[in-house]
Amino acid sequence: MNRKIAWTLRNADEPVRLDVAVAGELDGVNRSLARRLIEGGFVSVTGKTCRRGSSRITCGDVVVVEIPDDSGRVDDSTKAEFDVVLEDEHLIVVDKPAGVTVHPGPGHRGDTLIEALVATRPELAAVGDPERPGVVHRLDKDTSGLLVVAKTDAALSHLVDAIKARAIVRTYKALVAGQFNSDQGVIDAPIGRDPANRTRQAVVTSGKPARTRYRLLKRMPGASFLEVVLETGRMHQIRVHMAAVKHPVIGDRTYGAKPGPPGLERQFLHATRLRFEHPLTGKTVDVKSPLPDDLSEALAHYESG
Repeated sequence: MNRKIAWTLRNADEPVRLDVAVAGELDGVNRSLARRLIEGGFVSVTGKTCRRGSSRITCGDVVVVEIPDDSGRVDDSTKAEFDVVLEDEHLIVVDKPAGVTVHPGPGHRGDTLIEALVATRPELAAVGDPERPGVVHRLDKDTSGLLVVAKTDAALSHLVDAIKARAIVRTYKALVAGQFNSDQGVIDAPIGRDPANRTRQAVVTSGKPARTRYRLLKRMPGASFLEVVLETGRMHQIRVHMAAVKHPVIGDRTYGAKPGPPGLERQFLHATRLRFEHPLTGKTVDVKSPLPDDLSEALAHYESG
């Protein structure tokens, strides 16, 4: 029988992250394990199950944590951390931080998002490709934000087809070097392996078709803040296209950008919104993610001139 621990949050002058509160209250539970308990549906706040570690709780909230008997299923065996934004029996929408690789590959075992999901949802291991179960689309390791993972073969098939049909709208925020002359536009240029460097992508005539739409949100000294929508999903597409038009993503040293301001250790690129038709219910799924702290601080740096 599962063991339950309950307490009321006291002496909190401002809202507290749920994963921080759980880790601080329970002996032997670090923040990573707290997130797994939360994402596994073992934590409720004032009577409602909460699956987001980043959810804020306030003074007076009652937190109940159910410690499963088969606690080996909810362990700290993987290092990846992330927030679950939406989940049902068909799919999971995850908000991935920078620094987390999506699925296992050379040099990445035991620290990927998919391995962390399978640790608490073992049924996911049987969905699609065994090396990347449930993966519909990916984000680069140092790109943060939203992506959807399928929990059933039917959902995976539908969502992959939707990606191909451009029926999943993937919106990003990017800060790029220099000032765009136009307020909006489309970069339509094929992308393939860089013949001069096989670890990079480049705009090459032999590449696959790639289209990136952008809209200018703000011009600042030395930079432009953009909303970007992918019409195709080539590897490093936004980064390659922005570099090709001489506006590399701030902080993206791989594609020619200078280092960003202090505190920014990666490219300024965040998957901020996903909108698509649910593969089984047909209802519109529309989720958003705010800029993480490192990007907000970098943006403020450029806004201040």
